[in-house]
Amino acid sequence: MGKKTTIALTVGAAGVAAWAASKVVSKQVPREPKTALDFNETIVLAAHGGTVETPENTMAAFTKSAETGVHGFAVDIRLTKDEEIIVFQDEMTDRTTDFSGKVADYTWNELNRADAGYMFQDGNGTYSYRGKGEKILRLQELLEAFPHLLFVITIKDSPDTYEGSLMPSKLWRLLETTGDQDRIVVTSPFDEQTDRFNLYAQNKVAIGAGNEEQMKAYTSFTSQFGHLYRPNADLFTLTDKKGVFSIRTDAFIHFLKGLNIKVYYKGVSDLERVTKLMTAGASGFITDNPSAMMKQVQSAEL
Repeated sequence: MGKKTTIALTVGAAGVAAWAASKVVSKQVPREPKTALDFNETIVLAAHGGTVETPENTMAAFTKSAETGVHGFAVDIRLTKDEEIIVFQDEMTDRTTDFSGKVADYTWNELNRADAGYMFQDGNGTYSYRGKGEKILRLQELLEAFPHLLFVITIKDSPDTYEGSLMPSKLWRLLETTGDQDRIVVTSPFDEQTDRFNLYAQNKVAIGAGNEEQMKAYTSFTSQFGHLYRPNADLFTLTDKKGVFSIRTDAFIHFLKGLNIKVYYKGVSDLERVTKLMTAGASGFITDNPSAMMKQVQSAEL
């Protein structure tokens, strides 16, 4: 046996020994159950209120989606110049409002004058909600309008910005005031934001995984050391596009479920895929076409 072979075998044996030792001393700790995610059925959330039949983030959209029987909404939030939390996906454009630029450049009183009923297209044509009284919404008024529904709230402001630095504490104070902690999931593409929010919430609110947390989980899952993964989130929202999470989908969902982590999918549009994901253990779907998704989920459950 050559020297290189001997070294390789030695290194390999050491790796196996380290893996075996870690299995002995390490025990996976599932997340504590969260009331907000305690459903006995596959849930459907309308993204931004539902954007196929009505302008996103408007009361018209949320009301129409609620009438389809959805279980709740997935919304993005941003902070205004005077520190009001509004429901808004991206920065201002003259397509969606009468303004342009950063949300943080405007006060709530200024934004409240905007007409949010912009022109939009669906499969049947082009429509306009201009002049129908649609306004940009504050998160508080949306929570009050639908007190029985689940909200997955995404903090969009970066922690590196002034408004982003304030958002975790502002959001927690709002939820304390409204008493809605048990029907809320807070997430952000920036894991730092949810970490900072949880310093105030102290695990009283369900947390969604950000980009780093999802990558950490998947890297652990595909390695031999998945048993060492310690989750910091209660919900993973995954896309159904090609990419890292398209690999071994069923097994990854099973891995997360073993840690009491719920998995919601967004970007799914056909019944066959919905059925397969439900069979694999997906707990819910986030969609911009809630009426169609409700029918697909109900068909898959038959």
